[in-house]
Amino acid sequence: MDTPRFEILYEDNHLISVIKPAGILSQSDGRGAEDMLTLLSADIAARRGKPGKAFVGLIHRLDRNVGGAMFFAKTSKGASRASEDMRTGNFYKGYLAITSGELDGEEGWLRQRLKKDPKQNRVYLSDYGRDCVLYYKRLCELTPKGGLPLRTMYFAVPVTGRAHQIRAQFALSGAPLLGDYKYGPAIRITQYDLGLWSALASVRKTVDRAERLWVTALPESDMWRNASGELPPEAADFIRSDAVRALMPYIKSESDFGGDDDD
Repeated sequence: MDTPRFEILYEDNHLISVIKPAGILSQSDGRGAEDMLTLLSADIAARRGKPGKAFVGLIHRLDRNVGGAMFFAKTSKGASRASEDMRTGNFYKGYLAITSGELDGEEGWLRQRLKKDPKQNRVYLSDYGRDCVLYYKRLCELTPKGGLPLRTMYFAVPVTGRAHQIRAQFALSGAPLLGDYKYGPAIRITQYDLGLWSALASVRKTVDRAERLWVTALPESDMWRNASGELPPEAADFIRSDAVRALMPYIKSESDFGGDDDD
């Protein structure tokens, strides 16, 4: 059996969580590029020793050039219960973001109305757009190798899960993500290196709804490393801490909006 292209963070009868590599689609776009649904289906079927495909349901999406933790469903019941959590604000997602600018203060909220242009696959400010709400917390400064400019690392939680929300809201607020050629400066690091990473995800268990699952993933590429070649401990320690687990429901409760609608 071939080695899978992803790391499994958690798995039970109904749900599986993996680290999606940057550059792989969440689901097929019909053009033949690799996607997580197809890869996971083949991996689960192979591990079960059965030919063909295994059922895998998409719960949420990540942009192609965003890597990190994702949950998928292995059964229709798992998909239904996780989708319910998405609708009711019980599905938590937290991201690490590296910017080439700074937002106001140590923490705060970004609120804008964004409208999507499907032809150009990008969003823009519009009075006719959808409300977008995002919480951010400044974690640290990042001094990279080679005398490159100082960067700032944030923890970001999109309360309303709109298309390109974090990328657009950070850029519109004066802190574009590193490597974001769509919303930031036209500077590409590598094809799929973007300063955005799904570091934390949480959903309630499918059967025992009183129990919550938490998964964390930390980025490994050089763009996230400081001059010493390490991910700053301020970021790693925070993502793994009890403090961030307490913060997530607080963010949901303090927001004027309840749950995630789309990605």
